[in-house]
Amino acid sequence: MLPAFFGSILELVIKTSTDLPPDVRGAMKAALAGEPAGTQSSQALTIIAQNIDQAAEGEGAICQDTGLPTFEIHVPIGANQTWMAQQIQEAIAEATRRGKLRPNSVDSVTGKNSGNNLGPGTPAIHFHQWDRDEIDVRLVLKGGGCENTNIQYSVPCTLDQLGRADRDLEGVRKCILHAVWQAQGKGCSPGAIGVCIGGDRAGGYNHAKQQLFRTLDDVNPDPALAELEASIMKTVNALGIGTMGFGGKTTLIGCKVGALNRLPASFFVSVAYDCWAFRRLGVVLDAKDGSIKKWLYRDPTHPAAHMLDQAGFQRTGREVVLTSPITEEQIRSLKVGDVVLLSGTMYTGRDSVHSYLMKHDSPVNLDGGVLYHCGPVILKEGDGWKMMAAGPTTSAREEPYQGDIIRKFGIRVVIGKGGMGPKTLAALKEHGAVYVSAIGGAAQFYARCVQKVTGVSLPEFGVPEALWHLQVKDFPVIVTMDSHGRSLHKDVEAASAEQLGTLK
Repeated sequence: MLPAFFGSILELVIKTSTDLPPDVRGAMKAALAGEPAGTQSSQALTIIAQNIDQAAEGEGAICQDTGLPTFEIHVPIGANQTWMAQQIQEAIAEATRRGKLRPNSVDSVTGKNSGNNLGPGTPAIHFHQWDRDEIDVRLVLKGGGCENTNIQYSVPCTLDQLGRADRDLEGVRKCILHAVWQAQGKGCSPGAIGVCIGGDRAGGYNHAKQQLFRTLDDVNPDPALAELEASIMKTVNALGIGTMGFGGKTTLIGCKVGALNRLPASFFVSVAYDCWAFRRLGVVLDAKDGSIKKWLYRDPTHPAAHMLDQAGFQRTGREVVLTSPITEEQIRSLKVGDVVLLSGTMYTGRDSVHSYLMKHDSPVNLDGGVLYHCGPVILKEGDGWKMMAAGPTTSAREEPYQGDIIRKFGIRVVIGKGGMGPKTLAALKEHGAVYVSAIGGAAQFYARCVQKVTGVSLPEFGVPEALWHLQVKDFPVIVTMDSHGRSLHKDVEAASAEQLGTLK
């Protein structure tokens, strides 16, 4: 067998989760340089840049949602693929045990988390044979928030603001623009997209994801597709969606398009959206022992330059400092755009917790409290726990529950990313609460704001879904939905819809 194979795969998994490749770093650094200082997008990009540096330096997960590991592997003819798959699974389990991956594999029937990222379909491993005497292993970690913004169009179709999309490249262009617009900030913009024109439904999505293995600065070998990619990148940032959907100059950092033949009756345009935490690396392994011969997408002899040459997130003196429990009077004084520094007790709660709270009493006192849409990475440490990564999850999934839970339990602050809808906005106004945005993907930055994990409720839901009790200090967030009926998310969506119409 290959004695170094397991170690090589484990190193690839850890490095992919913790250190962004140079092409993505460069794109994010350009995005930061392009935003005027002091804007909400500029503040968010500064936190993102600081988080990228912190993750690499501390070998911590860039984003707490380490996604579903997807491997694309080319092996020599005759290689033992069954053995390799077993070794890859063991490496995934070990990376999870070390806190480099969050346990993300959930049984779709029982709802039980396997705890080690293993189960039917996870990780995804795709083998291909070739005639070279080496092993090429590429890995992408794509989180659930951006996965939920994937979209597939069957053309001809009619699109909001853009009109009819026909079965030609102009119709494809409209679909791509619409895909970016509908994602807004829910996919942790600025993002990158892989696109497939044609194929069947399943093959189209797979081929779209394959495009994410290309570097952001490559040029499509097909002149027509190269022109399409360039056209999208030239126009799409005019939408003004910006970082996290806060408004801004950079909404997309890459667009990569592929094509497959199709049935005469079908014309699909499949779009795979990836977030700014674009975690994609690869290695070339020696076919005799499995050791790493070469890294792909990065050169270890040239360490990545720091994203920031200053201290990172800086206070301006205009921040509002709040300590839980929080009063209605304090909440009513806040307005959209305010930067708030939260301290005191905070509780995490996402899909399973919201469903539970609709039917049961809360295991903790949430009156005047702070509920954080977060599925952290937390390791058991002695008699307590160690916070490894703590960024926000996409809030839109909780829209059916959130308003009722705010009223039922007296919650004053809800933290998440991507914004929420009219039911939540109405409850904020009625009860005197706010929705505040944390910066998606900034898992190391926010983990450093957690002074202590003081307890856990509902641990049977698994690490990401449990209700964790956190003691935090100076946890920075931006008010994006206030208690007076205003929503920044609604405003940006409307403004970007109007801008989208000018691109048709």
